[in-house]
Amino acid sequence: MADIAALTRLIEPEAKALGFALVRVKMIGGTSDPTLQVMAERPETRQLTIDDCAALSRRLSDVLDAADPIEEAYRLEVSSPGIDRPLTRLADFADWAGHEARIGLVEPVDGRKQVTGILQGIDGTTIAVDMGRHGRAEVDFANVKSAKLLFTEALVAATAPLSADGADKIQLEG
Repeated sequence: MADIAALTRLIEPEAKALGFALVRVKMIGGTSDPTLQVMAERPETRQLTIDDCAALSRRLSDVLDAADPIEEAYRLEVSSPGIDRPLTRLADFADWAGHEARIGLVEPVDGRKQVTGILQGIDGTTIAVDMGRHGRAEVDFANVKSAKLLFTEALVAATAPLSADGADKIQLEG
């Protein structure tokens, strides 16, 4: 099994060298299709272009080939976090306040193993979530197992692409 903390220590400086913030490093696909998934973003836009992904992928391929931190064969996948992005850093919960998220918990809070609602921000390491008619939940960041934004019209409006040039044209090769 790959050591995610060790992989992150290898990957993060390479992402930073290109001006990117690392969002997540994760092994997915199990034993049948092991894939090292790396998500990064430009801090100023919260997005990554295809060219950015290619540059990071090339840089990481060289570093990972030299260090050889994963015993078995695997695929490298470099991507932007996408619109319904994972929330992996405490600051993400403040940055995306006002948007709907689903948070899976390590230990239940008020009998819930999952909290869904509008992020209200953070206070220290406590994440506040407005669950509508279910009230307000306060979750310690250390108790977050997984979290992601939910796809809503408000999120779409807040994450307009850097450029939509050519999005309305179909290009046929041949």
